[in-house]
Amino acid sequence: MSRARTQADPEAIDRTLDEASIEHYERLAAEADQHLDKLAAQAPLKDTTLEYQLRKRGVTRREFLKMTAVMTATMALPSMFDLRVARAAELATRLPVIWQELQSCTGNSMALIRNSNPGVDELILDLISLEYAEVLMAPSGQAAEDVLEASIERYRGEYIAVFEGSVPMADDGNFLTIGPAGHTGIEVVKHVAENSAAIIAAGTCAAYGGIPAARPNPTAALGIADFLNTQRINKPVVNLPACPVSSTNVVGTILEYALFGRLPSLDAFGRPLWAYGDRIHDKCERRGHFDAGQFVEGWSDTEGLKAGLCLYKVGCKGPMAYNNCGVVRYNDGTSWPIMAGHGCIGCSEPGFWDTLTPFEVPLAGRRYPVFGIDADADTIGAVALGAAAVGIVAHAGATMVKSATEQRAAKKPEAKKEQ
Repeated sequence: MSRARTQADPEAIDRTLDEASIEHYERLAAEADQHLDKLAAQAPLKDTTLEYQLRKRGVTRREFLKMTAVMTATMALPSMFDLRVARAAELATRLPVIWQELQSCTGNSMALIRNSNPGVDELILDLISLEYAEVLMAPSGQAAEDVLEASIERYRGEYIAVFEGSVPMADDGNFLTIGPAGHTGIEVVKHVAENSAAIIAAGTCAAYGGIPAARPNPTAALGIADFLNTQRINKPVVNLPACPVSSTNVVGTILEYALFGRLPSLDAFGRPLWAYGDRIHDKCERRGHFDAGQFVEGWSDTEGLKAGLCLYKVGCKGPMAYNNCGVVRYNDGTSWPIMAGHGCIGCSEPGFWDTLTPFEVPLAGRRYPVFGIDADADTIGAVALGAAAVGIVAHAGATMVKSATEQRAAKKPEAKKEQ
C-alpha cells in the first residue's frame, strides 16, 4: 500500500484513513517500535542529548512535540507516529553520518546550517553524529583524510553516506581530485559508498548530475545512483533533488531511517513519495489565478505582479515539477521562489537545465532538441516529465485563450460606445 501524500495539516491524514489504512499503519507502527528499541539498545555516539539541546535553545518539551507532530505530517504519517518521530529524534545520536562533497557548489550544506530558528530539523542536525563533513569540520588536508578513514573503519556498514554534487567521469575522473593524495571523485565515492548502510543524494547535482551534467556535459558528470550502477555497487539510494534541497527533506529521510531502518518509499526518479509526490502546481498559492486564467503578462506587468497572479506566462515550471518546497518553504519556512515573485524553474527534475530552459518563457509551444530529435512540450511531457504535464500544458493554453477572449469581450462595448 502506498503512503499518503504530503500534507501540512497534522490532522489531515487522520481524516482520510479507512479501516484498511489503519491496519496498515498499525503494522508500520509495530515495525517502528521494534526498530527504535533496537536503536535504543545501542550506545549513543555523542555526549549531547536532546534534552540538553532543547534547554540550550529555550525550547520546551511541549514545543518540541508540536514541531515533531508537524514533521510527522510532512512525512505523510498519521498522528499515531507523533511520539515515535519524537523518539526517533531522541535516538538520532545513534546514527553516524558521513557527508562527502563532490562536484558541487556546497549550496546544500549552506542551506542546512543557515536555519536561525530552533526547528526540529536544526535540532536533529545538531544531534546526529556527523562524523565527516569537510565544509563544516575544523581539520583539513591529511587530518581530514584521517578523520574520514577512521570514521569509515569504525562504522563500516552502519553509517549513512550523504553525497553532495555530481561525479565527473571524463579524463578518468581527474576533473575532481580530493585530499592531499589526489584521490579522484570516482575513487572516493566508491570507497565511501561500498562501506555504507544507505545513501542520500542531497541536491540535484548528486541526484541526477544537475547543472554539471547539462549539455555538452564536458566532465561527463553523473548522479550518484547512475554512477553506482556503472560500478555495480548495490546500495539503497534516495534522491533528494532541488537547488538547494530543503533541510526538512534531509532530516525527514534520516528520521524515517531511524524509525524503520530503511529508506522511504520512492517514486520513479528515486525521490521520497512523501516529499515529491505532488506537483509544485498542486500546492501553489497562485493556483486559483491559474485556473481563472489570471496571469502575470510580463516582468513589466507591475499590477499583475503586485496582485500575485499566476507566473506561468513568465516561465513558471510548477506544473512540470514535483517537490514540497511550497509546503515546507525555505529560510525557516518564510518563503519560496514563487511566493517571492519568480516562477519555479523545475530544479528538482532530471535534466531540468536542458529540458526546461529558458526559465522565463512558458513551456507550451516551444521546441527542444532533446532525445536526438526536435521535441515539443507534449513530447517532453510524455517521455520525460510524465503524461500529467501534457494535460497541464493544454490546460494552461486553454486558460490563456479564455483569459484573452474575456479581455477582448470586455473591451468591445467600450469600442462601440466610442463610435
